[in-house]
Amino acid sequence: MKKILIVDDEQQMRMMLTLYLRNDFKLYEAVDGEEAIRIFKENEIDLVLLDVMMPKLDGIAACKQMKNIKSDVPIIMLTALNETSQKVEGLMIGADDYMVKPFEPEELLARIHVQFRHYEKNESSSNRLIYHELTIDPSSHEVMVKGKEIKYSPKEFDLLYLLAAHPNRVYTREQLLDIIWGLDEVVDIRTVDSHVRYVRDKLKKAGISKQPVETVWGVGYKFDWEDKHEAE
Repeated sequence: MKKILIVDDEQQMRMMLTLYLRNDFKLYEAVDGEEAIRIFKENEIDLVLLDVMMPKLDGIAACKQMKNIKSDVPIIMLTALNETSQKVEGLMIGADDYMVKPFEPEELLARIHVQFRHYEKNESSSNRLIYHELTIDPSSHEVMVKGKEIKYSPKEFDLLYLLAAHPNRVYTREQLLDIIWGLDEVVDIRTVDSHVRYVRDKLKKAGISKQPVETVWGVGYKFDWEDKHEAE
């Protein structure tokens, strides 16, 4: 049974969501972002329903931390405020979907199942990515070019994998800093540029035929390699 974490400081909302979902999922509850992070770390959560406006640690900050801990868990943001800027902020830092309160239970269930289908469709047994001669395997933290292994630091690997897992999506330096380094580390924005340079240099030295990590001037970085092959 799939496990869903419900995060909302309003007891009535948690009770309503529990009523909607208890027959189909194993449920966990948190009243604020800090408690949500603890539960998320201690359990194999499959999906998070995350309120935006909460005490201690709001939903935007909690989403950033969760995606940094485990990026392949879908997060649906919930809010009572139908503000475009808030929606954009949530989606830009990694949220997978957004729902405005109040909502119909049928729509919520449909969106949950869409997220599960999306993640299952894009997963192999190890989430391995293959782009021609480039293979990136998160289960072993290995990067191979033409059968030759490239040694990357953990942060370099996470950076390359994040970009490669979302081809053609442009990430700003601030987004990469939040997702890869998280809120607990004080890191200069130039650290992103230096890590991108290391990633590129190592790919080039390994003899890659195309440099897939591209600069989008004035914005950030993206991974671009046409004709992606499915993982074997």
